[in-house]
Amino acid sequence: MCIRADAAKLGCPRPGTRRCGVTRRHRTRRGRITTTEETGATEDAFLLQRPDPSFIESDPWRVLRILSEFVEGFDALASIPPAVSVFGSARISKTDPMYEAAREVGAELARAGLAVITGGGPGVMEATNRGCREAGGLSIGCNIELPFEQAMNEYVDLGIDFRYFFVRKMMFVKYAEGFVVFPGGFGTLDELFEALTLIQTGKVLHFPVVLLGSDYWRGLIEWLRDPVLSEGKVAAHDLELFYICDDPADVVPYIRRVLADKRPVDPKDLAHVQSGKGDAQ
Repeated sequence: MCIRADAAKLGCPRPGTRRCGVTRRHRTRRGRITTTEETGATEDAFLLQRPDPSFIESDPWRVLRILSEFVEGFDALASIPPAVSVFGSARISKTDPMYEAAREVGAELARAGLAVITGGGPGVMEATNRGCREAGGLSIGCNIELPFEQAMNEYVDLGIDFRYFFVRKMMFVKYAEGFVVFPGGFGTLDELFEALTLIQTGKVLHFPVVLLGSDYWRGLIEWLRDPVLSEGKVAAHDLELFYICDDPADVVPYIRRVLADKRPVDPKDLAHVQSGKGDAQ
């Protein structure tokens, strides 16, 4: 309610006359509000009423849930040691050669003093978490709510469940020093190209990206060279933003080489961040 001293200034009628033509929700707030209606009802009174529960499906309420997921993720991961996020197919079995390769990579990262962050599911994720835990490292899983149940694998030490993909993706990038990408499907490719776009546009710096399995990635690399590069859709520098290898033992040395060059830099000075480039738009 507009106080008497400000009534004329705010264009409100004098006390005792009809109220301003604004709702309680949309009026301009000036300082502390002691009453919200001429009846004298307080904000506490509105808060203590039981509303129609449909409001929890509204976008403003959903924003609060999104915010709470960011807070929970930041709170859980803020104090972890330097980490590497590892991606790959959830569909492989323990007999797949990539399972053992991922397990070895998880162990090598742990021995290098790095935590491991995965999606917390089966397949490559499980293998990486397993190798990390067996080598004494911190094994982290960021699980996602899906239409079908995906339980956290048994090798996760610190597990966080997310409703929203974009919140989860923020954690993968924010708390990682780099990405290791094993053969996988749409989800794996999504994380890969998200990282490459962030590097290409100067959003993240000194961020190593390793692709395991040259045979698997060969077709994608050939497509990036022709037609993508040949038609000018990317620059030659962009194809140098990742490293391909077959030996799990090559992963940590490459990550160390990239991170050893970590220093303050203006993104505009990087060759792959070009003026006028609007790829991410």
